[in-house]
Amino acid sequence: MNANPNVQPERQWQEQQDADVAVMEDKLHYLIVWNDDVNTFDHVIESLIDICGHSPEQAEQCALFIHFQGKYGVKKGSFDILRPQAEALIDRGIQATIDY
Repeated sequence: MNANPNVQPERQWQEQQDADVAVMEDKLHYLIVWNDDVNTFDHVIESLIDICGHSPEQAEQCALFIHFQGKYGVKKGSFDILRPQAEALIDRGIQATIDY
C-alpha cells in the first residue's frame, strides 16, 4: 500500500482533466442548412452533392428534412472542415450556419 494516499487521486485527477481537454478539442459541429422560399429542391440537392460530397439520395433526403423541419444538420465534422463548406453554400445563396 502506498504511504502517501494523495499520489493516486492527484494522478487520477490529472488524467480526467486531460480527457476533458481532449473532448473539448475534438468537439464536432453540425453544418446546418435552413429552409427558405427562394432556392429550389434541385439547387439545394445539387449544392449538397457538389459541396458536401453527398450521394444524390442523401442530398434529396436532406432537402426534404430541411423543407419540412425548417433546418437540418446536413454534415457533422470539425469547424475547420465545415467552415469552407458553409461559405460555399452561402455563396450559392443557401442559408447555412455551423452550430457551436
